[in-house]
Amino acid sequence: FTLFAAVHCGMHFGRACFQHSCAISSFPLLTFRTLPSMSTLHPFPALRPPRELAARVSSLPYDVMNHREAEEMASGNDASFLHICRSDIDTSEAAIHAPETYAKARENLERFVREGYLFRDERPSFYIYRQIMWGRVQTGIVGCASVDEYASGAIKKHELTRREKELDRIEHFDACSAQTEPVFLAYRKHEGLSAIIREWIKFHKPEYDFTTEDGVTHILWPVSEPGTVEDIRKSFEEVDALYIADSAAVSARRRQRHPDYTGQEEFNYLMAVVFCDEDLFIMDYNRVIRDLNGLTEEEFMKKLRTSFDINPVDTIPGEGYAPRAKHEFGMYLNGRWYSATAKPGTFQAGHPIESLDCAILQANVLAPILGIDDPRTSDRIDFVGGIRGLGELERRCSGEMALAFSLYPVTMADLFRVADAGEIMPPKSTWFEPKLRSGLFIHTIEQ
Repeated sequence: FTLFAAVHCGMHFGRACFQHSCAISSFPLLTFRTLPSMSTLHPFPALRPPRELAARVSSLPYDVMNHREAEEMASGNDASFLHICRSDIDTSEAAIHAPETYAKARENLERFVREGYLFRDERPSFYIYRQIMWGRVQTGIVGCASVDEYASGAIKKHELTRREKELDRIEHFDACSAQTEPVFLAYRKHEGLSAIIREWIKFHKPEYDFTTEDGVTHILWPVSEPGTVEDIRKSFEEVDALYIADSAAVSARRRQRHPDYTGQEEFNYLMAVVFCDEDLFIMDYNRVIRDLNGLTEEEFMKKLRTSFDINPVDTIPGEGYAPRAKHEFGMYLNGRWYSATAKPGTFQAGHPIESLDCAILQANVLAPILGIDDPRTSDRIDFVGGIRGLGELERRCSGEMALAFSLYPVTMADLFRVADAGEIMPPKSTWFEPKLRSGLFIHTIEQ
């Protein structure tokens, strides 16, 4: 079976070990070892909170809030993991990317250990991590994946990331000598791993079991029993290839510092949570556009109809219109929702990239009609995750935006197909929920 890896919320492996980029050629000094056709998940002794402090320590990931929101979330809680992953709340907003902020993260990490907010497990372990949201359950295994498997191409990717976030996490992880937040992975269902998870959960009490303010329940079972650890490790050795949904490139920084490395040092691994693909929930990732590129509404609709069948739809105010199938879009313009279905011949059916709805929208609307050639850099377009609801599109269009499109969610099969073809998805293609909680496990890489 194959494994697919989705970097949670744009998470980036730091200069300590991993750096996100769109191509490995960015790091000409990187070396890697020739590997057999197999995949690795490596147990590790996590640094993590005691049971009674888990809910208090854990936080949302670093990149889903701004400085002010992070300050509010951590207010009155000196044990909030935001003091580590968003240490700018203890320096200043102006110093978010300054050396003193990264140094503060290290200082706070050491304080957390000193004050008992974090402790280290005695034995290398895997961790079964379950999340429950809206009655849906996803259960993963926390372990460490291999640097060499990325460098050799055994780990594939499908999406680009933002450079400024890459550089921020590089500095953060290097300062902390720790991967403070995990990568989000997934694998095609494997009955052996499913059986291991079922059996362990059946006969062992969870270490953590709490529900956060966003209504998501987080449950964790440490797995340190040597026989079960070995069973999990061997199961992953059966994996042919790893698939990354967000791109990642390996930084050679620690290997350059230690040219005599053996490959067994912890900086040769990155912390990850690995989920069965059938568990994962990909939401829609929608678009709002600031203007019609100088066109009148009538001119815009005329151009649009050359590629789409357009029909007005009745909706309840504030609820919006969700497409019912691939290649159908919801469109909100001038207070009205429409169904817009791509006509045959406007895209290459079966192509892993060109048949994606975000690519169809880009090729037939955003670039040729609205003049948005690069949605990653244009300030005339913004992206709205499905967790905010379609009413958010209406709200944005009542203010600074003129037009919105709702998209049918990308599927896990789409992601596998793109990665297998060696292609890169258009930006802002996927929105996973729920988000992984930060602070429940940390992988230290002192060397």
